Parts: sequence; C-alpha cells; structure tokens
Amino acid sequence: MSITAERKGELITEYATHEGDTGSPDVQVAILTERISNLTEHLKVHKKDFHSRRGLLIMVGQRRRLLDYLKRKESGRYDTLIKSLGLRR
Repeated sequence: MSITAERKGELITEYATHEGDTGSPDVQVAILTERISNLTEHLKVHKKDFHSRRGLLIMVGQRRRLLDYLKRKESGRYDTLIKSLGLRR
C-alpha cells in the first residue's frame, strides 16, 4: 500500500526539474499519483476501509491543489505533467 524507497527515487529522478530536486510540484504530484494508485488498488479489495478512504481523499485534494498551482504558474509544465502521468484533467 505504501510506496517503496526505490520507486520513490525513480519518480524523483524522472520528474525532477534540476539535480537534487525533491520538492518541486512536478515531483510531489508524481509521488502523490503513485500513492493514490496504490491506495485505490487497496480499496478495491478492502471496500469497508473508511480510514484509508479518508486518507485517499486528502491526497487527491493535495494533488489537485498542487496541479492548480502549477497550472497558474507554468501551464506548459502542467500540460506535460498531466500527459506523462495520464491524468484526465
């Protein structure tokens, strides 16, 4: 259900804007997307796990806020990030 350190490192290197970048919106959205997909698979099996469902909704809201920020500041980066992650919006 949680993201492994190796996978997190892969996401950081793939979406980093410069060397040593771990806090840019691109990286944060990529990590949140991975965690959201893992939690969604968990909730497909455990339908009554409402505590995890609340955490999922919090993560989706955080990702939405980060994407809105990125769209306001640099819409080109927003478009490429949405396409690379396969998000609908």
